[in-house]
Amino acid sequence: MGRTAVRRDSKAAAPARTGRKPGAPRKAKAGNIKAGEASPYHHGDLHDALLKAAEIVLERDGLGGLTLRAVAREAGVSHAAPTHHFGDLTGLVSELAAIGFRQFNVAMAAAGAIDAPPLMKAMARAKAYVAYAQAHPGIYGLMFRTERLDMKRPSLHEAAGASFAGLASSVGVSLQQQMSDEALSLEQAAGIARAWSLVHGFTTLLLDGRLNDILRRLPKGNNAETLLDAMLRSAVVRPPGP
Repeated sequence: MGRTAVRRDSKAAAPARTGRKPGAPRKAKAGNIKAGEASPYHHGDLHDALLKAAEIVLERDGLGGLTLRAVAREAGVSHAAPTHHFGDLTGLVSELAAIGFRQFNVAMAAAGAIDAPPLMKAMARAKAYVAYAQAHPGIYGLMFRTERLDMKRPSLHEAAGASFAGLASSVGVSLQQQMSDEALSLEQAAGIARAWSLVHGFTTLLLDGRLNDILRRLPKGNNAETLLDAMLRSAVVRPPGP
């Protein structure tokens, strides 16, 4: 009886015959992961996965660390995948910048949708501008690196154009004038350039830490937001008094 039990246990422990050696990897089915890819993606998902990986690399390592290979590693796919989807690094960063502009445009539209006088709307948009840059410094910096982007790429051209149109419309409201899509008066152009220069310049100095010396000298309870608020109020053109 003892021998029979031992014999039965041995049979139970024997590996099932599968036609392959124990420990040998199973063959991947057709349509599964391609050679060199670490993670499976549906065909339509890899494009977005690469862009998400590119944003992670950009925010973590800066523009200098954003390479096609770095993005592929972050996404867990073959190094050829980004090239297949975007052509080259310019194509990839241009699509990433387009995403940035679209996110930025949503933030600006939400800030300008408040029920408030034109001045308060303009101030809300300016604060949203700075807030977006602080939340996404890598993408924000990329959005204005024209030499690294293909501005003729349809997605980027459309998103950047919508951003400018939003700025022009906001300035038009403050001037109580209708902005044309084709031409601007000198006053309108000056208003757009003034508003953009003020907020973009402030944002750039803030992100670079160049305002720290000013901020530490402010009275207690003040910060970058209250400084921006004071700047915007002082920049408002008031009608000449008597």
